[in-house]
Amino acid sequence: MPSLEHTCGCGGSRELSAPRLRGDTPDKAGLDPEELRHLVQQVHDLTAGEHPWAAGAVVVAGRGPVIAVEEAAGWAVRYARYDPETDRGIELPKRSGVPMTVGTPFDIASLTKLFTSVAAVQQIERGTLGIDARVGAYLPEFRAAARHGITVRELLTHTSGLRPELPLYDCADDAERMARLREEAPVGVPGTYTYSDLNMLLLQYVLERLTGRTLDVLIHEGITRPLGMTSTDFGPSPGAAATEDQRKPWAKVNRGMLRGVVHDENAWALGGVAGHAGLFSTGRDLAIFCRTLLAGGSYGPARILGPDFVELLLTPPGLGFAIDQPWFMGELAGRGAAGHTGFTGTSVVLDPGTDTFLVLLANTVHPVRRQADSGPRAAAATCLARAVLGAPAPDAQRP
Repeated sequence: MPSLEHTCGCGGSRELSAPRLRGDTPDKAGLDPEELRHLVQQVHDLTAGEHPWAAGAVVVAGRGPVIAVEEAAGWAVRYARYDPETDRGIELPKRSGVPMTVGTPFDIASLTKLFTSVAAVQQIERGTLGIDARVGAYLPEFRAAARHGITVRELLTHTSGLRPELPLYDCADDAERMARLREEAPVGVPGTYTYSDLNMLLLQYVLERLTGRTLDVLIHEGITRPLGMTSTDFGPSPGAAATEDQRKPWAKVNRGMLRGVVHDENAWALGGVAGHAGLFSTGRDLAIFCRTLLAGGSYGPARILGPDFVELLLTPPGLGFAIDQPWFMGELAGRGAAGHTGFTGTSVVLDPGTDTFLVLLANTVHPVRRQADSGPRAAAATCLARAVLGAPAPDAQRP
């Protein structure tokens, strides 16, 4: 394997440093202050009242190397438990609740997939992984994937035909879990889109077999450490925003109120490190991640990908990233915006067309999971899109 310095472009003097993020005024970022005030108010409103969209939230938004908004609202921990008889959360006394701060870590759930995807494209850039190579070439014991000719590209684009998930949390032990994964065949038509956690699990095992290192080490050494993302890692994460009072029948296992341990049941069953879920991060760290990709793979003196491979990552249909999805990107969609959402209430959007980024982290599953509602995510992204000075005025009226 190449050394970390060579791999990440760290520590050398031959390449110019990319600008680091700094906090400054909306004007310095080329953003309309009034629209950003509206964005901040929206986020506060989302955490207010007896039945809020989320107990708490953090929003970080900016353009270029400037963070123009970094705001926290509500509570990192508001509820002691969920009462199914009244369908209400039982609130902690105010003195026992934990206010949200901009530095609060979140279980970012499926945003983990973005880091797994970047780790894979790093190997593609080095020539050690073929994007159209068959999974069976790396994992011959995954007999079903090998038999059906599933490729690395199909894993990255969710076109393998694998079902969305397996109940690995119901397996007796790791041996049974691996046996289920090895024998899992596609149920859909290969080449057609079906979002699946299993794609990123298989990709994790490909990367681990290829490099001889576990996924947590690959992400730390190849992404978070060179970028200075010191608050991003797999759990446990003391001080994180609470998630769910995880009990049957509304959840899949009985674990009680969760804080600082992974929410996803399969990631938990797999030990907390999984290609599809398990990372914890903060708004500022995820802003660094977004800024790095907008800058062509570089941040400060570090380079985690070359520009051509960032383009590969973000070109439709996207490798791990969703591209131009108005249902959570609002009016940022349409110029090649890329991003993802997470089940716990997290989302990121980065828009190369306007050089903007939006990180919205919320604990919407605290104290219990609800039917997904991405309207607030789309509304926040629309605020940022309308804040871009010099952008064409949108036809639609503000909702």
